[in-house]
Amino acid sequence: EENQHLRTKCLVYTRVMGYHRPVESFNIGKKGEHKQRTHFTEGKC
Repeated sequence: EENQHLRTKCLVYTRVMGYHRPVESFNIGKKGEHKQRTHFTEGKC
């Protein structure tokens, strides 16, 4: 709480149709769809 003034906005990007787009630019329906997606991380080779 005492460090709230140090926080900055974080932009989240996702890949849509071959392009990387910021999630904040999505409309309401697309934001809801993004929340339902399964997120994963790939392991190292």
